[in-house]
Amino acid sequence: MTAATGMIDVRTVPPPQRHPLIFGTFDALEPGQAFEIVNDHDPMPLYFQFEKTRGGQFAWRYLEAGPAQWHVRIARVAAGTASGTSTGCGGGCSCSGG
Repeated sequence: MTAATGMIDVRTVPPPQRHPLIFGTFDALEPGQAFEIVNDHDPMPLYFQFEKTRGGQFAWRYLEAGPAQWHVRIARVAAGTASGTSTGCGGGCSCSGG
């Protein structure tokens, strides 16, 4: 089981700052730690960005899946560094951060 380190209500964060905040939070985790995000849309594009840049380092679990809000727990399961770009939105979502 992983220990939660906090929750980010992404709905309160300006769109261009959302993905950098989420990735920065993840990168600060030690293996076994986790945090949660709450959003007003399915963050599946964020999941794919995690897969591309931090594959094998994270676990993703929906705690609530819409239709009004999505609540996701993101855990670090292995140490590692980011590959590729994760400073902003990869596109495909409604965050307007791309």
